[in-house]
Amino acid sequence: MASEAAAETAAKPRGGKLCTICNAKRAALKRPKTLEQICKDCFYAVLEDEIHRVIVDNHLFKRGERVAIGASGGKDSTVLAYVMSELNRTHDYGLDLFLLSVDEGITGYRDDSLETVKRNEIQYGIPLKVISYKDLYGWTMDEIVKLIGLKNNCTFCGVFRRQALDRGASLLKVDKIVTGHNADDIAETVLLNILRGDIARLSRCTSIITGEDGPIPRCKPFKYTYEKEIVIYPF
Repeated sequence: MASEAAAETAAKPRGGKLCTICNAKRAALKRPKTLEQICKDCFYAVLEDEIHRVIVDNHLFKRGERVAIGASGGKDSTVLAYVMSELNRTHDYGLDLFLLSVDEGITGYRDDSLETVKRNEIQYGIPLKVISYKDLYGWTMDEIVKLIGLKNNCTFCGVFRRQALDRGASLLKVDKIVTGHNADDIAETVLLNILRGDIARLSRCTSIITGEDGPIPRCKPFKYTYEKEIVIYPF
């Protein structure tokens, strides 16, 4: 008995608290969503499993579907691309995945992000399609701003970007688009719509699938994922 106790003590890491999930490794972080003290391996496993459950419970995809990942090169879409690739492989969703990026033509803004997406294409083995405002509309965003000025330019860009994603998705012949909108984004949208008194948008902004009445629905696998956890995930 004494030798067993000694072996158990030796197996436990020295210093700090043990992970509350595996009770074997030293806790590396306090999870923002649950405040649990957990190790890195358990954090990765729990987060991926939660996203998988969201996908399955909400019937986001059907086997054999072609799915475009809206890839901006930012943290949310980069993590989304990796997680979708991993879950598609480990849980055998049977999806054909594509990265879809929009080049607005804003000097010094999108260049680095597009390089990140191109690296993601190689790292994750997901084909990439880049579609530009110049190709679609004959204008870059820089050229549009020169014409209309800075006032309301974000509104123009937002409309153009949504249309560009839809047109890019049509070119790829995909069935769905997935975006990296997380729980924090959705909460912010709810507050904005309340402040604006926009009841129509308020009723649909929390939906995990939008645009079902259109040609290509959009899904949010990160609907219940905290932004802080997305930031932690790559490290």
